[in-house]
Amino acid sequence: MGTLFSDTHPDMEALQIELWRRAGPTEKMRMLAQLNAAAKMLALAGLRSRFPNASEEELRFKLACLLLGEELAHKVYGRFDAKRTAGSHNQGDQSS
Repeated sequence: MGTLFSDTHPDMEALQIELWRRAGPTEKMRMLAQLNAAAKMLALAGLRSRFPNASEEELRFKLACLLLGEELAHKVYGRFDAKRTAGSHNQGDQSS
């Protein structure tokens, strides 16, 4: 097997892979949940950067669109209406 990480010493990578193999199902699910949470945090940070004036509600809806696709996000959460969000007079990115 080739290396997984170009910035990691091969001995340390082998140790990491061995630790992953030894982890039980509960530990693997915990690691997966942590990775999912980190991915959501990064996605929200990116959305905040792209849409600095968006409300938290609008950002959560935009995240749902990223995760579920727009069609399913609209089915699950309905249409987002920036006007109904308190303090939402300056929504979206600055280029709108």
